[in-house]
Amino acid sequence: MEEFMTATFWVAVAQIIMIDILLGGDNAVVIALACRQLPDHQRTKGIMWGTAGAIILRVILIFFALTLLAIPFLKFVGALLLIWIGVKLLTPDADDDHSNIQGSDKLWGAVKTVIIADLVMSVDNVIAIAGAAQTSGNPDHQMPLVIFGLLVSIPIIVWGSQLVLKLMDRFPMIITAGGMLLGWIAGTMMQTDPGLVDYLPQDKIWGYGLGLAGALLVLAAGKIIMARRPTQETA
Repeated sequence: MEEFMTATFWVAVAQIIMIDILLGGDNAVVIALACRQLPDHQRTKGIMWGTAGAIILRVILIFFALTLLAIPFLKFVGALLLIWIGVKLLTPDADDDHSNIQGSDKLWGAVKTVIIADLVMSVDNVIAIAGAAQTSGNPDHQMPLVIFGLLVSIPIIVWGSQLVLKLMDRFPMIITAGGMLLGWIAGTMMQTDPGLVDYLPQDKIWGYGLGLAGALLVLAAGKIIMARRPTQETA
């Protein structure tokens, strides 16, 4: 029980919640679109059942991700994916929309739509959350940590997403910090890859250094892409 009160544990929880808010912002949009054709008295049920199903599915996916990350060099690949996700977060595509999400006038049809859409959109969340959970310091706490972080983030995503989106619009630094957080997790994930532990020092200084390098790489790549984008559009 004492290990659950350590700073390392709560830092990992904070990382998971922030990742869910940043990468799960589309969830509220998907839920709204999927349930928009339901009668008023069924919309709340559709939102709650759809959200519950999506969260359970994500926990199952993360369980497999945590297991797979023990295979040599898969953490390295996952870290590269996290860096790409972080850069993508800093360079949003103006053409990205949710026009392909079809609503349903049946409760379970809407719930199914929410769950399937969330499954398609969950790859980035799963990899990021699995990486954040491994910073807790105790392998036995990784799955409880993931579940706890997801449970805490549910009301934030479902009821607070609009507030969060407004804060992101007003303070773009939140998005930048989130992208750099993913880069940080990617750098620290590489250090503990089973295929690289014999080649990389395993002390905290190297861990902080690789994390900082990953964060700066995401920031630099994002700025370069955004600087080139207007030129490409003009051309």
